[in-house]
Amino acid sequence: MLAKHSCWALALALAFTLPAAAQPVTEIVVQYPYGDVFKETHNRLAEEFAKTHPGIKVSFRAPYKDYEDATQRILREAVTGTTPDITFQGLNRVRALADKQVAAPLDDFIKAETDFEAQGFHKAMRDAGSIGGKVYGLPFAVSLPIAYFNLDLVKAAGGDPAALPTSWDGVISLAAKIEGLRPGIHGIAAEWSISGNWLFQALVFENGGGMMDAGETKVAFDDAAGRKAIGTLARLVTETKTPNISGNDMRTAFAAGQVGVLLTTTAYVNAFTRQIGDRFTMKTSLFPGLTPGMSRLPAGGNVMMITAASAEKRKAAWEVVKYWTGPRGGAAMVETTGYMAPNAKAADHLADFYKRNPNQYTALAQLPYLTNWYAFPGDNGLKITDVIKDHLQSVMDGKRTAQANAVLSEMARDTQALLPAGK
Repeated sequence: MLAKHSCWALALALAFTLPAAAQPVTEIVVQYPYGDVFKETHNRLAEEFAKTHPGIKVSFRAPYKDYEDATQRILREAVTGTTPDITFQGLNRVRALADKQVAAPLDDFIKAETDFEAQGFHKAMRDAGSIGGKVYGLPFAVSLPIAYFNLDLVKAAGGDPAALPTSWDGVISLAAKIEGLRPGIHGIAAEWSISGNWLFQALVFENGGGMMDAGETKVAFDDAAGRKAIGTLARLVTETKTPNISGNDMRTAFAAGQVGVLLTTTAYVNAFTRQIGDRFTMKTSLFPGLTPGMSRLPAGGNVMMITAASAEKRKAAWEVVKYWTGPRGGAAMVETTGYMAPNAKAADHLADFYKRNPNQYTALAQLPYLTNWYAFPGDNGLKITDVIKDHLQSVMDGKRTAQANAVLSEMARDTQALLPAGK
């Protein structure tokens, strides 16, 4: 009898001391571009998310190199069935994934939410990831092109740090003076090749032009606005001797104090702030040449798209997408990068942030100019990006700078040839 009671006692003790069966965990594999910009952001959000979602484990693949790499790889993986569960794609690549049915529509998930609008997911935010009336992605980070000034070099060249130029004539004149200060110093560097044609689109749009006509049947960037755009790039070569180097080398040189003015995305504000430290004073300013009422600027950045195959994975992936693109995710992204948060409620977490970080506010000041980053129709969107980039290269490397208008005409012709039949 004693032995029998001892067995029951042991069984009861084990029942109270052994852990309960572990809760099933769904792993969601995520892949994003630009690891140098977003690694800290995503790691931080994954840690926060895990605290409130123990049943979902977020893991990351090695980052895509850039938006072009992201699209090329996800389209290949869709064929082999090896896509991640969530992919971050450039805002101008939503069409490519939607047309190929690579990404899952999010409309049913959105309809099931009871307070989606109240959580800051406004219509314009949903529209940014929509094609054909369906939502295929929610934007995570939005950027605009801006100007970064090295105020130490501005002062050395006789410029006024309190009244930085905002016209192209003013910026080019100042850059030409900085160029001659001493060997190894560049007056201006423009990351014209970023995402192939994003900065070129900015130059066309600020002059009131467009990439194609309203019916998307004919290339439109070879008009007066386009000629002015490519002419501005040519002026950087002829009047300021802008260096023919990669975007990465431009950013490295700027952070080292060797570039007076840098034109690129807002994405690098936070990184530059850390890298520069007290080496010199940096100030951001509006993208040059903006005209209220006419100018527009393409919204760069990325969207989160669900590419998981199973219903279970998609359901878990939706929770990840909501958190990352929601108020807290948006605020964390702003604090760790130079992007803007599309979510309307993210600002509730950033009440004092912009006061403490005025260089981050420049992008917000340009919001009245924001428009969509144009994506060319058809299967040759990526090829068109390469065509435009290759033609622009011939202007920026000096080979055909003097024939900029001819380059523009050839670029338009070659783009038109790659559009779908009837376009």
